[in-house]
Amino acid sequence: MRILLAGASGVFGRVLTPALIDADHEVVGITRTPDGVRVIEGMGAGAVVADVLDRDRLLAAVSGRRFDAVISQLTALKKPPMRNKDMDVTNVLRTVGTENLMAAAEATGATRFLTQSMIFGYGYGDQGATPLTEDAFFGPSPRKAFARHGEAMLRNEQIAFSEPGIDGVALRYGLFYGGPATNAYVDVLKAGKLPLVKAGTNGFVHLTDAAGATVAAVERGKGGEAYNIVDDTPAPFADVAMEIAKDFGTKTPRVVPAWLTKPMPYLNAFITGRWIVSNAKAKDQLGWQPQYPSFREGVKADADAAGV
Repeated sequence: MRILLAGASGVFGRVLTPALIDADHEVVGITRTPDGVRVIEGMGAGAVVADVLDRDRLLAAVSGRRFDAVISQLTALKKPPMRNKDMDVTNVLRTVGTENLMAAAEATGATRFLTQSMIFGYGYGDQGATPLTEDAFFGPSPRKAFARHGEAMLRNEQIAFSEPGIDGVALRYGLFYGGPATNAYVDVLKAGKLPLVKAGTNGFVHLTDAAGATVAAVERGKGGEAYNIVDDTPAPFADVAMEIAKDFGTKTPRVVPAWLTKPMPYLNAFITGRWIVSNAKAKDQLGWQPQYPSFREGVKADADAAGV
């Protein structure tokens, strides 16, 4: 397929773009900067310069081009979010940005549209012991401080599913680690800026596996469907961070009482909450299997690749 990819030069895009190319797809990435063009072209993809929040300029940039699929991997997160306001720009990208990309899909004749969603759309806090499937509630959290994030994630998916003739697919990723995402955690750990709480359970996915699932979804995903993209082993965030610290030889993170993280409510929510998420649908319908079924294999592979 000929694919227009938003977020091609980002943390995940730098893993996804080569994976799409290796699967014999042609990729054109969207970027706002000359540096982004160099990154994208260095991976063997084409590039267009546009801001996804400026619909007129985006449509002008893709005018006259044809694509089979548009993929949104939009995020403004360059490091783990600590506060609710750290999600504000990403929320705009998930709403206005997704709307503009759907307009680009219509203008370029695309018949498939994939968007990056997230398991936090199931809510913030303790989601219970029953594995969350794609049929579970997804949208604004009853916890008022987090409602706008869920609203943005729900709207993002609604846009993806909205256009007749375009098969929209939402990929509800777990927390990313692996490759450049692991490196981001290493930097924070080295600086001693990641306090941990011995609580909670989360869904994780290595970027290599997230890319594999995305390739499978663009090829085989069913229009109008969402898929949970997580590994096989839900785990406390603290366990993953400790594993990264051990394998990369950083400072051992401080373990603190949960109440000490309350001034950083977003951080507090995702290190104390419980998300036990099922990946059965993605395995069944996409034919996908995570290469790293748990964070232990994935972090070790990252450390080995880094020569640590």
